[in-house]
Amino acid sequence: MLSAPNDFQSDKLRESTRRQFFGRCVMGLGSIALASLLSEQKLFAAEPVKLVNPLDPRPGHFPAKVKNIIYLFMAGGPSQLELFDYKPKLVELNGKPIPDSYLKGKRFAFMDTFAKDPPKLLGTRRKFAQHGNSGAWVSELFPHTAGIVDDISLVHSCATDVFNHAPAKLFMNTGSSQFGRPSMGAWVTYGIGSESKDLPGFVVLQSGPRGPRGGAVNWASGFLPTTYQGVPLRGQGEPILNLSSPQGVSANRQRQTIDAIRDLNLKRLVETGDEEIRTRISAYEMAYRMQSSAPELIDLSSETQATKDLYGITEGEPSFARNCLLARRLVERGSRFVQLYHTNWDSHGGPGEDLEKSFEKVTREVDQPCAALIKDLKQRGMLDDTLVIWGGEFGRTPMGENRDSTGRNHHIDSFTMWFAGAGVKAGQVLGQTDELGFSPVEDRCHVHDIHATILHLLGLEHTRLTFRFQGRDFRLTDVHGELIHKLMA
Repeated sequence: MLSAPNDFQSDKLRESTRRQFFGRCVMGLGSIALASLLSEQKLFAAEPVKLVNPLDPRPGHFPAKVKNIIYLFMAGGPSQLELFDYKPKLVELNGKPIPDSYLKGKRFAFMDTFAKDPPKLLGTRRKFAQHGNSGAWVSELFPHTAGIVDDISLVHSCATDVFNHAPAKLFMNTGSSQFGRPSMGAWVTYGIGSESKDLPGFVVLQSGPRGPRGGAVNWASGFLPTTYQGVPLRGQGEPILNLSSPQGVSANRQRQTIDAIRDLNLKRLVETGDEEIRTRISAYEMAYRMQSSAPELIDLSSETQATKDLYGITEGEPSFARNCLLARRLVERGSRFVQLYHTNWDSHGGPGEDLEKSFEKVTREVDQPCAALIKDLKQRGMLDDTLVIWGGEFGRTPMGENRDSTGRNHHIDSFTMWFAGAGVKAGQVLGQTDELGFSPVEDRCHVHDIHATILHLLGLEHTRLTFRFQGRDFRLTDVHGELIHKLMA
């Protein structure tokens, strides 16, 4: 006969919920019922929970052409009509009202298509010239990019669904304009892991006057385990905030602390099977290793002066140029997905957003480093397995927008991106827009198609890379996406 519990035990028993009570009954009714259910449904695990790194590299669905990705994200929507998509007819019709047929059923962020006076066309004032064997048209604003056109594939016919900055960035990065979906970098590392043991698999670098609209949701893991989210890395000072050991804590003491925390987390992982606990264990270990690897990464003293000059790096100054070199160093060390955000490409007109001085400034900041990255990867043999992507969340309208000065509105129907490196057919111009640059007339490439193609190059079938959440299988491309076969080598 069991002895009566003391008052303390009685109080604890009364405070327990039924679920907690059954959870503690190792040989009680809860365990018996669960064992019976698992046995009937043949749901017993084949082996106990193992402590594995969720970022360990894994094979895709088929052999990959791409090993790493560097995504140069031009936040704000660069004007394709000032950079790549040359339209002599638009220049000829400068100042004339756009025909109503173009505006029927269209919506714009800051333009009234129902106004009495229709918006007027705006021809570019920039000079264009053809370059390379492909004869690609490139603006005078991008002289360095003009020198690498035979190494890139220009796509003029990109299209998206969302015309405001924050949701459009989200759509470009996650395939949805709704918050809570995993970003492309998170999907990629969830699918095939990372080859870096000492640095994050998905890294984010930022430059420009401010961060991208929407912020961290653009590189979040959504409903995937948080181990797959992007890790923002600072180019100077402490690479990751709070990474250094507190003063007075020795390496031996820190190692003992991490081991103790790991053992406690592992015990809880075995009890619950919660993937976030596995993520927590992995994060502690990664942070410990990054205490030495991250400072070494951002220390450019081992790079030659010729390499720094190639990128246009000014010593001691954070910049997009410095981030491009860091991106090369990251993929060199095995990071799977590196995304660079550079602002501000918003060109409505007005202070800081005009198509003259402000636009020239931002083009100068990225032109040389982008070209240098391609050249640097190529000469090191790394372009053979690295895919480089350049582009923003949308393009700009052929019509002018009048503020303090003339600019262009957001445009979702057509914009230009370029791709270079592994798996991409180099030296080509893909897709055509109409004579005003308003809509694609050949080889329209929607965001979902772009995502499907990127995943394919990584050895991932976009319809099979799924995660079950709230009763349904989600994927990066939602229920859409067709491969862009003309883009692939």
